[in-house]
Amino acid sequence: MLVHPQFDPVAFSIGPIAVRWYGLMYLAGFVLFVVLGRMRARRSFLTGWRAHDVDDMLFYGVFGVILGGRLGYVLFYKPLYYAAHPLEIFAVWQGGMSFHGGFLGVLVALWVFARVRRKRWLEVTDFVAPLCPLGLAAGRLGNFINGELVGRVTDVPWAMVFPQVDNLPRHPSQLYQFAGEGVALFLILWVYASRLRPMGAISGLFLAGYGCFRFLAEYAREPDTFLGYLAGGFTMGQLLSLPMIVAGFALMLWAYRRAGKEQPTVIDRMK
Repeated sequence: MLVHPQFDPVAFSIGPIAVRWYGLMYLAGFVLFVVLGRMRARRSFLTGWRAHDVDDMLFYGVFGVILGGRLGYVLFYKPLYYAAHPLEIFAVWQGGMSFHGGFLGVLVALWVFARVRRKRWLEVTDFVAPLCPLGLAAGRLGNFINGELVGRVTDVPWAMVFPQVDNLPRHPSQLYQFAGEGVALFLILWVYASRLRPMGAISGLFLAGYGCFRFLAEYAREPDTFLGYLAGGFTMGQLLSLPMIVAGFALMLWAYRRAGKEQPTVIDRMK
């Protein structure tokens, strides 16, 4: 049976300032966004994207992730608690971020960016979608380092004990999510987006792909103790992922019906 290494959550300290691994994972996600975004901008130069657009989108996106992630956690997971303790909404150092809330926050931020740059919103989200999964992977790796968001009790050969939680063998569900909604989703989207697609199709694939990977991973992830299992035995993560799956496939269907046929590649247009 494997045992979690119980990493020190503090990567290093500079005087009184402690730099945590989870914060470094966020930084890694932002760096990957810029690097991949610049690569994608160079490949998509005929569609009007430039490297400086990526830097500006990151600026908008950071605010969307932080504000949306925190407010999503407050509203989706502990609305009654924070209604009674409203000042603790601002205590982000205590933890508590929601992917689904952060996702909504990013959508709003990209809508503002699209308005400022006079671009179509789906054009912007199509550009951004392939850049996000590796950032999600970095976040899940941060969860694993911290030994948080552990999996359900299991007897699989690779079960892991998280001593900071209890002495029961559990799924290392953070690594499942790292592999699924992180690495696998990135590869799917990066390959799919290597050709020009109908506007909205790449965004739709991200929605459906993330929703499916997250929905499946929730079967191995321990639900939050203050929520437990909800209607139908589903977790909150699954209930929030179902609309993403439906919306994603619907958006792809709409995109292809609207386009009528697959668009040519960038190389085809250059010939």
